[in-house]
Amino acid sequence: MLGPVILAASRSDKMRRFVSAAPGTKQVVDRFIAGETVDQVIPIVKDAAAKGLEVTLDVVGEDITTVEQSHAARDAYLQLIGRLEELGLGTRAEMSVKLSMFGQALEGGHELALANVRPVVEAAAAIGTTVTLDAEDHTTLDSMFAIHEELRKDFPQTGCVIQAYLFRTEDDARRLAAAGSRVRIVKGAYKEPASVAYQDKTEIDKAFVRIIKILMAGEGYPMIGSHDPRLIAITQELARQAGRKPDEYEFQMLYGIRSEEHVRLAAEGHRMRVYTAYGTDWYGYFMRRLAEKPANLLFFARSILTKG
Repeated sequence: MLGPVILAASRSDKMRRFVSAAPGTKQVVDRFIAGETVDQVIPIVKDAAAKGLEVTLDVVGEDITTVEQSHAARDAYLQLIGRLEELGLGTRAEMSVKLSMFGQALEGGHELALANVRPVVEAAAAIGTTVTLDAEDHTTLDSMFAIHEELRKDFPQTGCVIQAYLFRTEDDARRLAAAGSRVRIVKGAYKEPASVAYQDKTEIDKAFVRIIKILMAGEGYPMIGSHDPRLIAITQELARQAGRKPDEYEFQMLYGIRSEEHVRLAAEGHRMRVYTAYGTDWYGYFMRRLAEKPANLLFFARSILTKG
């Protein structure tokens, strides 16, 4: 029951100030956030490549309120792509973007977000990599899918994310599981009402498996975003039944969570991508990681008590 409370707190300025000031916060944030700058995250990309891992990089900070901030977000991704190109790391790292960070929630936000994300997708393609559009709360998804469809006209490798806890997602998965598509399936990490989303963990897990079956049976490239050992094993079996080779789908896990499993899966020949977030505006991302798993919240609480 704590998850919904934490997700509600992720929108609270008062809680943002409290958490930011808490003495144990930095220790826990450092577990999930790779750094604040491009230069701090580059060594992590290099280390992942050395271990046979790939990464997707997320510049955190979706809670923007001005057009100028949306342009700054675009420029932050362009700077990142430039550094990857300089270091020859373009093929080892892709980008994940939240369209809210590109202005989606502002006036005229759909057109603004598309205008901001297009040069990022174009620059990524130029260095041999791509961009995946992250899913946010259910009210943003029609816009996200429309932008995804528009971008794929020129950049067919552009990916998108679907969330198992939403009732709509099985239909979305059927539509998206076409040749050339790249689709990441996750459980979902936003506070959604019972009118649009499953609330029970067991029901969410069942939906997750149904959606994996749809993606594996399709012609696209499934990306399985989960740390759950049972779901990972089920994915491997469903891939085998669908006749998919290890390079015809991939696993994705968060930076700082089950790192040994990242390496194990890669060593077994699976494609393994680490979702790596960085930046200064970490609060919203951090709170969703706490909400996803009680152990993360306990770790945070112990850190505050230890440092207090």
